[in-house]
Amino acid sequence: MSKQILFKNIIILILINFTILINGCSNGTGIGDINLFSIEDDKNLGQQLDNEIRKDPNNYPIYNNTNATSYVQNILNQIIQSPEIKYRQEFSYKVTIINANTINAFATPGGYIYVYKGLLKYLDNEATLAAILAHEVAHAERRHATKRMTKAYGLQVLLGVVLGQNPSTVEAIAANLFSGLALLYNSREDEYEADEYSFRYLKSTIWYPGAGIFFFEKIKDKSEQSEFKELFSTHPLDQKRIDALNKLIKDTNLSAPTEANLFQQRYTQFKGTLN
Repeated sequence: MSKQILFKNIIILILINFTILINGCSNGTGIGDINLFSIEDDKNLGQQLDNEIRKDPNNYPIYNNTNATSYVQNILNQIIQSPEIKYRQEFSYKVTIINANTINAFATPGGYIYVYKGLLKYLDNEATLAAILAHEVAHAERRHATKRMTKAYGLQVLLGVVLGQNPSTVEAIAANLFSGLALLYNSREDEYEADEYSFRYLKSTIWYPGAGIFFFEKIKDKSEQSEFKELFSTHPLDQKRIDALNKLIKDTNLSAPTEANLFQQRYTQFKGTLN
């Protein structure tokens, strides 16, 4: 083991013990609520997961439509120009479209964004897609995935993955992302935060910042329908989320959305290219 890795292990163990000591004296957060990983660790973990996903097309079917991927990637590229983005230069911020009719999207550490073709077909305008992409960017920027994975696998196991010591765990994490759902589950607090930051990111773009509300209104009564179960399992929606976004729209005094910032016609043309 190199001196650098040994030193990192020692520092993390000290922080674990410190956290346990503090939590033993209070009702504070647990170790899973504290992110002890560096930005480089996020990038490393995200890259390993992306490599795993791309090498197994049978289990992880990527939609190989260059025009569709370019369309979605262009939206993401504009979103990350927001002055609110901290890790624009560090994180990948790359879109991958999954060739399945699932209505969902998720982000892994390091800014890797995965969007299901089913979601793209379900949306009604480009601004709503931008809001969802910005929401996933917020999960990456706020580093929610690393905290979830720490809770699920434990700090030492995840550290081993980052250091390249547990390739089988990388496989397990990738499989969980596509089937087990546990690693995709966002707490309601994380969802509220991602909604707020999505709105903030879009304020400096061409899209209506409150467009996420159209998605909320469209799906809010569909939690019992099978095609929406994964979405609601991983991105819990409650009235508080809807009220919070409506409050942001009201407090910002946004003008009513128009074709000029929704881009519904352009999006309808795009959907027509999806097979």
